[in-house]
Amino acid sequence: MKRYEQLAELLAADIRSGLRAPGSRMPSIRTLTAQHSISPSTAFQAYYRLEEKGLVRARERSGYFVTAAPSNTPALAAAKPTPARVAAKVDISELVFSVLDAAQQRDIVPLGSAFPSPELFPLQRLAQSLAAGNRQTQPWQTVQHLPQGSASLRQQIAQRYLALGMVQPAEELIVTSGALEALNLCLSAVAQPGDLVAVESPGFYASLQALERLKMRALEIPVHPQHGLDLDALEQALKRHPVKACWFMTSFQNPTGASLSAANKQRLVALLASRQIPLIEDDVYAELYFGHQAPLPAKAYDQHGLVMHCSSFSKTLAPGYRVGWVAPGRFGQRIERLKLMTTLGASLPAQAALADYLQHGGYDKHLRRLRHTLESQHASLVAAIARHFPADVQLSQPGGGYFVWLSFAPGFDTLALHQQALAQGIGIAPGPIFSARQGLRNCIRLNYGHPWDARMEAAMARLGTLARAQAIYKK
Repeated sequence: MKRYEQLAELLAADIRSGLRAPGSRMPSIRTLTAQHSISPSTAFQAYYRLEEKGLVRARERSGYFVTAAPSNTPALAAAKPTPARVAAKVDISELVFSVLDAAQQRDIVPLGSAFPSPELFPLQRLAQSLAAGNRQTQPWQTVQHLPQGSASLRQQIAQRYLALGMVQPAEELIVTSGALEALNLCLSAVAQPGDLVAVESPGFYASLQALERLKMRALEIPVHPQHGLDLDALEQALKRHPVKACWFMTSFQNPTGASLSAANKQRLVALLASRQIPLIEDDVYAELYFGHQAPLPAKAYDQHGLVMHCSSFSKTLAPGYRVGWVAPGRFGQRIERLKLMTTLGASLPAQAALADYLQHGGYDKHLRRLRHTLESQHASLVAAIARHFPADVQLSQPGGGYFVWLSFAPGFDTLALHQQALAQGIGIAPGPIFSARQGLRNCIRLNYGHPWDARMEAAMARLGTLARAQAIYKK
């Protein structure tokens, strides 16, 4: 990173950690230049960067101050402790399809989308890698690496694990058609129809759809809005229920954006290892962190091969290429055979393109730019919520990813809000699609992964008007 970027990240870390309180004055330009042996220009660039992130604001003739948290957008409070709940039958797909079908229309403002904007990705540079990678592909490579995937791509992925301090042999990795295939293969490898699988609540709707398709049962484990999965609730649930596997997001969880701390990831792995329960770790957002350091996955603490770590390039680099992978632990052979029985292998041209880009295309530079953009867009969304939404709305405070989870007062109907918003050309993701029991009716997920412009601001104003009207009616 450039010097001003390094300084901006250092100051941002102080703000995020609470070391610099909201409303407090930041060091003057003169102080920064003296403390860090930099030019005034570098100090100003660092503050401009923090302004873009929404972390500081300039006051004329007074300097820079930490942005005060909007008084009408309090952090989402933890719900009262709730036990894990079993859904005897998962029946969520029709509701999910009805929401997603509407959100895919180009003229709908994509606040309910599950994807970031394709404008954020280096698609032209990837096209060059696609051509270069496939010029180098030898005929026998089209069948040589089924079902594990391209050896060169697996080597690049292994190097990214190594950069985190994790040794993950390339020969053990399995490349898949996106993370969703990896997750589904892992589930089929460790559980059977009728089995009980622990999932998050609220949780990723695709995990619920997978259980529904495979006729498995869901054990819903509550998620703390700031700290992630409730490990105490999980521990109690494991004592009472015959759980065959767990499917969790440990970093920047969808839909809340919450993450487990490193200590809690270690505790989770140890808890499951003591009962020999496999963990399917969905980690597709880990590269989209806002701080200065990537979070370690739960896989980093796995000493028994029970964690299947799944990720992809769909959320960070190449959404249309549909390339993901799994570090399968002890379940590699089962997953390989299941892949041979289903899709054989992921697209070889897409794998060749990604391998070339990772080697030559400046992936880490792209990621730094992407993370900066997402953090700035997050600040814009939060500010719009403060301006337009009911005063009692609460929201999560993600440290990465591109989702915010909002909670309205009890009795609020976000399914009705979803229909009203669609009629005005706005998509949202209502809470019931993230629950096996179709609960969480007073919650929504909003996406800040699209460029913030006048259209987005106007959509938030209209959405806020609809929400305030319903809130007044409920009273």
